[in-house]
Amino acid sequence: MSIEEIIREAIREDIGSGDHSSLLSVPDTAYGKAELRIKEDGIIAGVEIALQVFKQIDKSLKTVVFIEDGTAVKKDDIVFEIAGKVHSILMSERLMLNIMQRMSGIATKTKYFCELIKGTNACLLDTRKTTPNFRILEKMAVRIGGGYNHRMGLYDMIMLKDNHIDYAGGIENAIEKANDYVRNNNIDIKIEIETRSLEEVEKALSLGGFHRIMFDNFTVENVRKGVEMVNNKYETEASGNINEHNVRKYAETGVDFISVGALTHSVKGLDMSLKAIK
Repeated sequence: MSIEEIIREAIREDIGSGDHSSLLSVPDTAYGKAELRIKEDGIIAGVEIALQVFKQIDKSLKTVVFIEDGTAVKKDDIVFEIAGKVHSILMSERLMLNIMQRMSGIATKTKYFCELIKGTNACLLDTRKTTPNFRILEKMAVRIGGGYNHRMGLYDMIMLKDNHIDYAGGIENAIEKANDYVRNNNIDIKIEIETRSLEEVEKALSLGGFHRIMFDNFTVENVRKGVEMVNNKYETEASGNINEHNVRKYAETGVDFISVGALTHSVKGLDMSLKAIK
């Protein structure tokens, strides 16, 4: 789903047969201004998406942007002003805020985690633990916050997780089937294998046939051992039970990537509001 489609469907969901509250309280000829005010410190994200929301609702709306995506903001900062038909401003308000609050919350949390691992060689990744039909915007927010995207979906990387391995009959079968599939379908995508123990790491290394190996729910010490076992032959990734209190320790193991589902699945939105101005 494209950004344009996401916005179009969100507008249809919200407005339905009409914004009756605005229609009954404000003349359709009324023009006005409003400003987006920040109510807590963080990283702003979603400004460009907000402009697309305004454009889809009413192309005649005019905006002046003061703070761009990816910028640190503090309480009482003004991100942009918008001017035009009051009905259009009011119809845009909630959708724009919903998008920007969530995107900014994700960008803020991502930036925080990136700062925690600064100076190491580890790259911070998101996961597929995203809101249905909102993934593209959530992953955009991760990038704005300084992180990197893992795969966008099931189609752009083969990731052999625990259930795939168990259903396939073991690591050997899973890796063999993956390589056969890529070869037979002439697909140019990476293969990642998930491991649950150092024994599985050893088994995977003896087989080869993948690009990245994941250490899932490993302790910091076992990730360090896993990295040593891989010895730069493949990309390495740590995942599972990684939080702000231990992410630095994981990063210092020498692992290439650290994936954190909490960047998107349980983030708090950044508080902001759209207020009418004279």
